[in-house]
Amino acid sequence: MTPPAQQLVEWVDEDGRVRAIVTRARVRAENLLHRSVFVVVRSTRGEILVHRRAEWKDVWPGYWDLAVGGVVSVGEPWPAAARRELAEELGIEALDLDDLGSFRYGDPQVKELGRVFAIGGDGPFRLEDGEVTAVDWVPIERLRSWVDARAVCPDSVAGVLPLIPGLPPAAS
Repeated sequence: MTPPAQQLVEWVDEDGRVRAIVTRARVRAENLLHRSVFVVVRSTRGEILVHRRAEWKDVWPGYWDLAVGGVVSVGEPWPAAARRELAEELGIEALDLDDLGSFRYGDPQVKELGRVFAIGGDGPFRLEDGEVTAVDWVPIERLRSWVDARAVCPDSVAGVLPLIPGLPPAAS
C-alpha cells in the first residue's frame, strides 16, 4: 500500500477539471484544490453518525467529523470514492447512495471541491484501518449544538452540515 503522502491526487481547477496529477504531500504543502468525498450516515432513529479522526491524520488530527470520506483517487468517480471510504473507515458496503450535493471549501490548510452523499444504517461498524478512533450517534435536532461544543472539521461544518436533510434551521 502506498503511504498517504505519496498517493496520487488530481489537482483540479475551479470547475473540477484536472490540471495535473500530483502527490498528496504536494496537495497539502501547496494547498492545491482537489476533490474530496463525504458520506453522512443516518440511523433509522434519525441520528447522525459522528466520528473522531486519528491523531496521525495530515489535517485536523483528533477532530470530530460529521461524515466519513476523504480525498478522491485519480480518475475515481464520486460514488466509487464514497463507497471506498465507507469500506475503509467503517467497514461497510453501500449500494445505494443519496447524492446530497456539492460544495467548495477553502482555508489556509485545505482547498477542496466536495461532494456529499448519505446512506442509512445502524451498524455494526468496523474501525479497522485506524483512521476513525471513535464513533457516536447525535440526534439530528441536537447536531448544531453538538458541533458548537467541540472541535469539528471545518470543511464538514461549512459544506456537509448545510446539506444534511431534516436538519432544523440555525437559531437566529
